[in-house]
Amino acid sequence: MRGKLTLAVGALLGTLTAGLLLGAPTSAAPAAFTHPGVLLGTRQLDFIRSKVDSGAAPWKGAYDAMMASSYASLSRTPKPRATVECGPYSHPNHGCTDEREDALAAYTLSLAWYVTRDSKYADKAIQIMDAWSGTIKDHTDSNAPLQSGWAASTWPRAAEIIRYTYKGWPKDRVDRFATMLRTVYLPKVINGSHNNGNWELTMMEAAVGISVFTEDKSSYDKAIGTYRARVPAYIYLKSDGALPRTTPGSGLNTRDKVIKYWQGQSTFVNGLTQETCRDFTHTGYGLSAISHIAETSRLQGQDLYPEVGDRLRQALDFQATYELGAVPPSWLCGGSVTRGLGPVTEVGYNALHNRMGYAMPGTQKLTEQQRPAGSDNLFVAWETLTHADNPN
Repeated sequence: MRGKLTLAVGALLGTLTAGLLLGAPTSAAPAAFTHPGVLLGTRQLDFIRSKVDSGAAPWKGAYDAMMASSYASLSRTPKPRATVECGPYSHPNHGCTDEREDALAAYTLSLAWYVTRDSKYADKAIQIMDAWSGTIKDHTDSNAPLQSGWAASTWPRAAEIIRYTYKGWPKDRVDRFATMLRTVYLPKVINGSHNNGNWELTMMEAAVGISVFTEDKSSYDKAIGTYRARVPAYIYLKSDGALPRTTPGSGLNTRDKVIKYWQGQSTFVNGLTQETCRDFTHTGYGLSAISHIAETSRLQGQDLYPEVGDRLRQALDFQATYELGAVPPSWLCGGSVTRGLGPVTEVGYNALHNRMGYAMPGTQKLTEQQRPAGSDNLFVAWETLTHADNPN
C-alpha cells in the first residue's frame, strides 16, 4: 500500500505539473551538488564494499564476474580518437566501440578501486580518462548524438568516483576532463532528439551526469525538464487516454502518426513502451536510462521516483512477462515480440520494490534469474553489484 500510495500521488503531481514541464523547465538543480553523485553515492558504494568484503551473495559473485571481465584489465590500452564517426547501428564504426568500451572500463576500474582501495585500479581509470580528454574533439555522422549519450552516460560515473574518493588525479587533468564533457559531449546531447525514445532518454542521462560533474545547474535543469516530459511519452498508462502522450515539437499530431511512431501498435495498455514492438533491446535502453536518471536525481536531493515510478514499474513488469517467455496475444505487436531486454532491471527494481515496497513479481523473477547482471557493452554495467538490495 505504501508504494501504491506514493506512486499514485507522484503520478498525480506529474500530471498537474505537465503543463509547466512542457514549457520552460522548472528548477531541479540542488543548491549544492552531491559528490560522488552520478548513479552511485558514498553510502551505496560503502554498502557494495561491505558486501563484497563479507563474501555475501549476490554481490561477491557479481564482483568476481566484473573483475574477470576485460573491462577490469590493468593491461588495457585506451584507443582515443580526435573524431569518433558513428553511422546507423555504428556503421561506419570509427572509434565507436573503442570509446564506449574505454568508458565502461574506466567505470569498472573505478568500482574496483573503491572496493579494493588498490591504487592501481584508480590509476588505470585515470590513464583511460586522460587519454580521451587529451584527444577527442568531436563526434560525427548520424549516430553522433546517441554515441555521445552512451559514452557520456558512463564517463561521469567513473570520474565522480575517482575525483571524490582518490587523491591521485591531478587537478589540471580533472579540469581537462570536465572541459571535454562540457565542450565535446554536452552540445551533442543537451537539446534532445525526436528520434526513438531511447535516444533522448540516453542523451538526457548523459546530460544529467555531465551537469553533476561540471556543476552546471542550467544544463541540469534543462535535462531534467526534458526527461520529465519524455518519460510519459515513452511509457503508456491508461490514464493518458486513448493515445499515448507526445512531446512538444514531435509533430505527432494525428492518430495515424502516433501509431506509426509506436511501431504500428494501435492497442495501448499499461506498461507498453514506444519501442516495445520494435524490440526489447532498445526498450531496455530507454528503461535503463529512466532508472539511472531517477537514481542520480535522488542523490542530488530530488526524488523523481514518485513521479515516474508507476510508469516504470508497469513497463518493467510488462516487458519482463514476455521476456520470461509468455506468448504475446495477437493484439500485441502482431502476436510476436523480439526479446533481449538486457541487464537493465536491477536499478528500477531495487528502487520500486525494495525502497518503495511495490510488488513486481515478473521483474523480480527476471532480475533474480539474470543475476549477476553484466554489461550491455554500451552504457549498462554491473548493476547486481551496485544496486541489488542496496538500501541507500
